[in-house]
Amino acid sequence: MDIPQILQFVDEAVYASTGKHLNDLQRRIIAGILKRQKYADVSETYGYSAQHVKKVSHELLQMLSDVFGEQVKKSNLESVLERQINVNITFGTKNNRHKNIIGIGSINSCPASSTPTSEKTEPVTTDFQQQSNNQIKIETIDKLRKFGLSDEQIAEALEIPLDVLNQVD
Repeated sequence: MDIPQILQFVDEAVYASTGKHLNDLQRRIIAGILKRQKYADVSETYGYSAQHVKKVSHELLQMLSDVFGEQVKKSNLESVLERQINVNITFGTKNNRHKNIIGIGSINSCPASSTPTSEKTEPVTTDFQQQSNNQIKIETIDKLRKFGLSDEQIAEALEIPLDVLNQVD
């Protein structure tokens, strides 16, 4: 995933949890962290004081910790986002856009094109990605069964037909 896609993912996760979108500085801080920039570089590039960027960054990382349910620091932001992007299943949220998201991705902090695009691009699904998606669904089904969910609940949550789910042993 490229940084604009990551920012959109984080913004949607934050919005689903807090009802608020990321502001410009928060987006710039996340992008800066993923590009391994220092806060001083971010502040200089965008015209903020270094102290203000540090303060907003601290608040942002705390908010992301709350949103993702694990401690998020500057040093582990990339790995937290990779985990959240790779398998992100949300059940029964108020916002249906975030219901039952299962995805695969890796973070590309140095995209080939640095030109931002305003239009959303749909990911190309290869056979490998499809097999990986299927494997993740199988593993997810097994986990959900261990948590005591019925096959009917799992089928509804993952939006797959019950007869397909019943084929998974």
